[in-house]
Order: sequence, then structure tokens, then C-alpha cells
Amino acid sequence: MALRALLWDVDGTLAETERDGHRVAFNRAFAGADLPVCWDQDTYARWLGISGGHERIQAQLALLEGTPPEPQRVADLQTAKQHHYQQLLAGGALQLRPGVADLLQEAHRAGVVQAIVTTSGRQAVQGLVDHLLGPLNQAFAFWVCGEDVRHKKPDPEAYGLAYERLSREGHVGAADELLVIEDSAHGLSAARSAGLPCLLTLSHYGGSDRQLDWGTARAVVSELGPAAQVLQGPPCHQGQITLSYLQALLRPARP
Repeated sequence: MALRALLWDVDGTLAETERDGHRVAFNRAFAGADLPVCWDQDTYARWLGISGGHERIQAQLALLEGTPPEPQRVADLQTAKQHHYQQLLAGGALQLRPGVADLLQEAHRAGVVQAIVTTSGRQAVQGLVDHLLGPLNQAFAFWVCGEDVRHKKPDPEAYGLAYERLSREGHVGAADELLVIEDSAHGLSAARSAGLPCLLTLSHYGGSDRQLDWGTARAVVSELGPAAQVLQGPPCHQGQITLSYLQALLRPARP
């Protein structure tokens, strides 16, 4: 099979956004509302078990106060959190993970169709694209974001939608002509439930996720850059994850 398309997750995959971005932005929103809540790195790992920022805020308030919060209050906190996240991006608090820019450029030059597939909100994705990707955004043919689906990862809806579009537009003929790049158990589960092969590049939280079953991934690596270590899958002889390595992963998945 020839590699014809790459589907990129965003949070934890393109950048270490959860630990250094979203978590910090949530804490600033809570502080701005005079709430006695501050998620340290370990605490936030547990909250990542709930998909979606709106849903995390709702659950935290219910736990803190013992009653379901008013929807508008949750919405206001989410808006404040998004504002703080955009400020972090604009202030340079986040950077692309090692090897991401190189692989994006290599795939783009080779004519591989690339898309963003995330269930984060489009506003957050736009901020990351504006501040971290710049001209590299031209590598993406389209985005699938949280507003485009009813169910968030680990539900496969987002990847199913992306695959359907790739097939409809003639970019791929079979699932084994594309590869998903993810960082976490939720993302891997979403890709595999959609019947799509997946490479895991472990993020800070993805690498410590006790729910992570590596057996369904085509390969698991510590990062995409020069310090990449292959934790599962074929060895990488190029020194970092390249397009030829991704091509080698398009073999039949192990039973």
C-alpha cells in the first residue's frame, strides 16, 4: 500500500498543549472566577479521562459544589479558559513538538494529503495554527473539529468523517492507504474503532496513560524528532520519524 494521507491529532500530538496550555488556561479561568480549584499536572491527568473542556468544567463544578452547575456559568468559564489559552499561544508558551514541522513538510512535498482530526474546538485549533504553524498550515487540506461531530474521542466519529471525505474526494481507496498520528489512549481507540491504522507519538500525558493498550498501534514512538525512540514497531534507522518509516507501517496489522 502507498501512503496517500495523514490524519493528525492536535492536542499532545502537534504540541504539548494539554500540560502547558489547556491546564494552565483552566486554572486561570478558575482563579478569575474565585473558585478554589487549581489542577496540578497529576490532577489534570485524571481530568483528561473526561473528553472536552466544557465537560471537564461541568464535572469539576458538580464535584466541588454538589449540584449540577448552570449551563451559562459553564459556558462563561469555558469562554474565559479559551481566552487564556489564546494568550498563552500568543505569548510563546507553546511550541511544536520535535519532528512535527519536518514530517509535515516532507509529506506535503511528497503530495501526501494531510488533515487535522480533533474534537477540540475550532477556535483553539485556529489559535494553534496561527501562532505555531504559520505557512505550514498550507499542508492541511481540511480540518475536522469538535463542532463537526456529535461525539468526541474516543468515539470514532471524527475519524470516520475524515475517512469518508478522503474517500469521496478520491484521495484514498482503502483504509491502509492512510495513517493516523495520535498521542493518547483516547485517540488510538478512536482511530482503531474507525478501522484506521495509527502511529502513537507519546505526549506527556499519553505516555503515562494506564489505559493505553499499545497492541493496536502500528508503532509507538517517544517523539517524531531526532531523539525518537521506537517503543513498539519496526526499528527506525533514519534517526527520526520520516515518511519512509510511516510507509513501512502500512503492512497488515498484527492480530
